[in-house]
Amino acid sequence: MTMSTLPLLGFAAWSGTGKTTLLVQLIPLLKNRGLRIAMIKHAHHAFDVDKPGKDSFELRKAGAAQMLIASRHRFALMVDEQEPHEPDLWTLVEHLDPARSDLILVEGFKSECFPKIELHRPSLGQPLLHPDDPDIIAVATDAPDSLNAHLPVLDLNDPEAIAQFILEWIPAREHPLPQAQQVGRI
Repeated sequence: MTMSTLPLLGFAAWSGTGKTTLLVQLIPLLKNRGLRIAMIKHAHHAFDVDKPGKDSFELRKAGAAQMLIASRHRFALMVDEQEPHEPDLWTLVEHLDPARSDLILVEGFKSECFPKIELHRPSLGQPLLHPDDPDIIAVATDAPDSLNAHLPVLDLNDPEAIAQFILEWIPAREHPLPQAQQVGRI
């Protein structure tokens, strides 16, 4: 199995809508149904998973372009970009190990072309994304009765129902990735 054959599903919303909160609830539900989840999260700020004073931090700061640290419990690969630029979702997908995953969930990357569930809270005053994004397959909202959409409408406060929607979507999807993304990828 390759990463391009794994289902890839994003969660797109304006900041503050609760993407991470929902994903923290969804991942255990999907895991309990036997799925191994890979997760990609886009950060809009600088971050570091390492800490000053640790050997791996010092080795990376000394000039290692890639730093892989491993223990019996986990490993992490840190790669410093020589020229800062926005991350490419499709390159990140290729870094994942397909033998360890059944489903890739993505938080962010809302302007990329791949299947997404939109999260919407009318109280935040932000516009809906789905009218302008044909890759949105459903809308999860905290006001499902007030939304008139041509897509499935899910209750944002019912992660069980959203998990069930995902489980039904996986075998029903036509293509794992948009055709444009399958050509010329690493």
